[in-house]
Amino acid sequence: MTSIGSPDSPGSPGSSDSPGSPGSRGSLRSLDGARALLADFPVVDGHNDLPWALREQVRYDIGARDIAGDQSAHLHTDLARLRAGGVGAQYWSVYVRSDLPGAVTATLEQIDCVRQLIERYPADLRGARTAADMEAARAEGRIASLMGAEGGHSIDNSLATLRQLYELGVRYMTLTHNDNVAWADSATDEPAAGGLSPFGHEVVREMNRLGMLVDLSHVAATTMRDALDTSVAPVIFSHSSSRAVCDHPRNIPDDVLERLPANGGVAMVTFVPKFVLQAAVDWTEAADENMRERGFHHLDSTAEAMKVHRAFEESNPRPVATASTVADHLDHMREVAGVDHLGIGGDYDGTAFTPEGLNDVSGYPNLIAELLDRGWSKTDLAKLTWQNSVRVLGAAEDVARAEQSRRGPSNATLEQLDG
Repeated sequence: MTSIGSPDSPGSPGSSDSPGSPGSRGSLRSLDGARALLADFPVVDGHNDLPWALREQVRYDIGARDIAGDQSAHLHTDLARLRAGGVGAQYWSVYVRSDLPGAVTATLEQIDCVRQLIERYPADLRGARTAADMEAARAEGRIASLMGAEGGHSIDNSLATLRQLYELGVRYMTLTHNDNVAWADSATDEPAAGGLSPFGHEVVREMNRLGMLVDLSHVAATTMRDALDTSVAPVIFSHSSSRAVCDHPRNIPDDVLERLPANGGVAMVTFVPKFVLQAAVDWTEAADENMRERGFHHLDSTAEAMKVHRAFEESNPRPVATASTVADHLDHMREVAGVDHLGIGGDYDGTAFTPEGLNDVSGYPNLIAELLDRGWSKTDLAKLTWQNSVRVLGAAEDVARAEQSRRGPSNATLEQLDG
């Protein structure tokens, strides 16, 4: 979830371009190759904020945003566009804002929304909790639907609450969102814990014991390093790009990427222009400040707030990223971490703006075509789209079985460990 035009907030979707539209360098032959590859090895996308968009737009009245029909006027996501994009598995974010009172209750409502979607569209969506479930959904031609909680505020400093989210199907938790939690520093807040506190390390250990993936998008680099020091299971970055290519604190430094092979984790490149194009970083800072000066929270996506934002954009045209911009990140991340440690996390319906050629969930073939044109092999692309992300969840399950054989649930508290 990104701020209006920046890190993680919902906004009006861009116009939907089909593969081969402006912004994609992919030749028609490469696009055909991309579609063929995705038919066999579809995209596992690490982060989609459709549940939050449904909360904000229609208060979970999913009939009012029936994704069985064309929702391009309102959303980045509907079933036809997921199919056109070659999506085979989706981690639906059960994000809630960190300043929202009753975050645990709101997270439960988000989980309920995902369950309603799965129940309403059984021919297209299959609930998934394991790597085997993901493979079964692929074999059936359905989209595996998993859940990720975005921000440790969703457990309210309670390991018991963490366990209950896992029981409800949540398979990753992002340790922070845009604000610190008491036990972990965020990338976009002032340092407080210095990374992970003692309780934060215990959260990571308990996630390992459960088989819940530790997601390091949004966290400070110090938190990334501390989590890698502690986790005995592979970690993920559900929607983050390369800091060396675009210097934004939400991106991953090279020294962290270099540690992924030893950990076994996966960094899932995101499409948010603010995180992939340096000129967009500067533009977004100005846009967010404009919102604050006019009395709006920078995450506000109401009609009145968006009117203010559109007026700013008319006077200050935003820089435009493309599928090629995202491919630049993947090229660099492959050089540093290796192709076995890359994935995709678009952040659709969690950002107001998207790159040309990646306007909505139908656009993934454009990125694959771009990579084919750059010489990526089909073997490497199969790892990027499907195999790496399935492997990492399976590896977390293996670690959990080993951890559960030697220790039970942790009942440690923040007060006990952090004082």
